[in-house]
Amino acid sequence: MAVATDHHYRAYTPAPLTKSDIDEVEILFGGLHWRAERLLQAVFENLGYNARPLPVATKDDLLTGRELADIGQCCPTSFTTGNLANFLRSESERIGAEQVKDRYVYVTAGSCGACRFGQYHQSYELALKNIGMEQFRMFLIDQGQPDQGATAGGGLNINMPLTLGTVWALLAADVVQGLEYRTRPYEVNAGQTDEVVRQCVDELYEVFRNRPAKGEKWGSIVWHLSTNYFVKALREVFRKFEAIEVDRLQPKPVVKITGEFYLQTVEGDPNYNIHRWLEAEGAEVYPAPIAVWLDYLIRFQVQSLEDYVGVDKGARAKVAALKSVQKVFGWTYNRMRAAFGNIPHEMPDQYELRRLAAPYFHHKLSGGEGDMLVGKALWTHLNKKAHMICELSPYSCMPNTMSIGAMAGVIGQYPDLLYAPIEVKGDAEVHALSRCQMILTEAKKRAIQDYVAAMETTGLSPETAKELLAERPEMRRASYRVPHRGAAATAANLLYDLADMTAERNAA
Repeated sequence: MAVATDHHYRAYTPAPLTKSDIDEVEILFGGLHWRAERLLQAVFENLGYNARPLPVATKDDLLTGRELADIGQCCPTSFTTGNLANFLRSESERIGAEQVKDRYVYVTAGSCGACRFGQYHQSYELALKNIGMEQFRMFLIDQGQPDQGATAGGGLNINMPLTLGTVWALLAADVVQGLEYRTRPYEVNAGQTDEVVRQCVDELYEVFRNRPAKGEKWGSIVWHLSTNYFVKALREVFRKFEAIEVDRLQPKPVVKITGEFYLQTVEGDPNYNIHRWLEAEGAEVYPAPIAVWLDYLIRFQVQSLEDYVGVDKGARAKVAALKSVQKVFGWTYNRMRAAFGNIPHEMPDQYELRRLAAPYFHHKLSGGEGDMLVGKALWTHLNKKAHMICELSPYSCMPNTMSIGAMAGVIGQYPDLLYAPIEVKGDAEVHALSRCQMILTEAKKRAIQDYVAAMETTGLSPETAKELLAERPEMRRASYRVPHRGAAATAANLLYDLADMTAERNAA
C-alpha cells in the first residue's frame, strides 16, 4: 500500500548576505534597456555596492530557459531565466562554481497578480537547481515597497536612497531614450545619434554615481524633490544634441510600442529587435517610457484605496496623499523633459487612460498592464500621436491575451485605428515581423497623407520648405522641438511650424 506524502509549498529563501560579504560580492541585475541599466549600475555603486547588468538576452538564453525551467512559460520568463543561468554557467567555467556562488548575487523585482511575474523567482530557482547552483543567492525587491529595509543578513539595504535613485535614474533614461528615438530616424550623418547618446549616458552615469548622500529617509526624499542636481546634468548633456543635423522633411510613419513590460522595454532578441527593425523599415518609433508603468502602479494603488473610502476612516486621506505623490512624480518627469527641450513624449494622464479604456476593459483587472494597454492605444490614436500601435505580447501571456481580445471591440468602434498585435515566441521572427510589416505599409501611406495635407494647407512645397529651413539652421538641429500641430507625422508638423514662423516674419 502506497504511503501518502504531504508536499508543502516552500517559498524561495536565499542564504544570508551579510555586511561583511557585501564588499566581496557583485550584484547582478537586468531586464531593461541598456541606458536604464547603465544608470542603475551607477545608483548601486553610489551606495557602495559592486554591480553590473547581465548581458543582453539572446535566443540561446531563450532555449536555455526552456530547457532548465518550463517549456510552457512565457518568453520573458524563459529569456530572463536563461540569461541568468548562462551567465552563471560561463562564469563557473572561468572561475569555478564555488567562486560564482560567493562572488555574485542576483537582484530582481518581484510582485504578485494575474501573471507569471510573481513566480519568476521559482523559475530561477528551478534553473539554478538544474545547473547545480542551488545555493546561489537571489533577492527580490517588492515593487510596492520602496523602503522595505535590509535583506537577510543585512548586507543589502533596500531603502529610500536606493529606491529614489532607481526612480530618478529610470526617468533620466526615459528622456534620453525619448530624444534619441525622435532624432535617429532623421539624422543626416548615420551613427551620430548613437554616439551622442552613449556620451550622454556615460556622463549621466558619473552624475548618479557621485550623487550626494542625504540620509536614509526624509533627508533623501526632500533632497531628490528639491534639487536641481539631475536637471542641471540633463541640460548639460542635452547640448550635445545640438551637434546632430537632422532632416525632418521625411514623411515617416510613427509607431507606438506597447505591450508586456519586458518586451516593450528591452532592445534585442527578446522582441526581435523590433525598435531597430522598424527604423530600418523607415519608421519613427515612439518607445514605451518606464515612467508610464510606474505611474500606472501608483494609480492602481489609488484605485485600491478608493474602495475603502467610507469604510476605513483613513482611506480618504491615504488616497489624497497618494495622488499627491503621483502629481509630484509627474512633475519630476516633466522637469526632466523640460531639460531636454520638451522633445521626449509627454506622459499621458492615467485617469484619462482609464476613462478611455473603461468601455472595453475593467480598471480593476490587474494582470500585466491592465487597462492601460487599451487606454494607451486609444489615447495615441485619438490625439494623433502615432499612425499605428504595435503591441508586443508574450506567447502564453494571459493578461496580454485579455487586452488583445478587448482591442477587438476597440477596432469595431474605431476601424481606422491601425493595430498590430505581435505574439512574441522568441523563435518566430519572420511570422511576427511580416505581420507588423503589413500594418506598417498602411501607416506609411498615412504619413504621406499627413504630409500632403500639410503642403496643401500651408502652401509650402518640399523645395520651399528646404529653402526656409536653410534660413533657420537651428531648426535643422536635433535640439529643436517641432510642436505637435495636429498631425502624427513629424514632417507634417514641421511644415505647419515653418508656415507659422513665415507668417509671423511677414507680419513683422
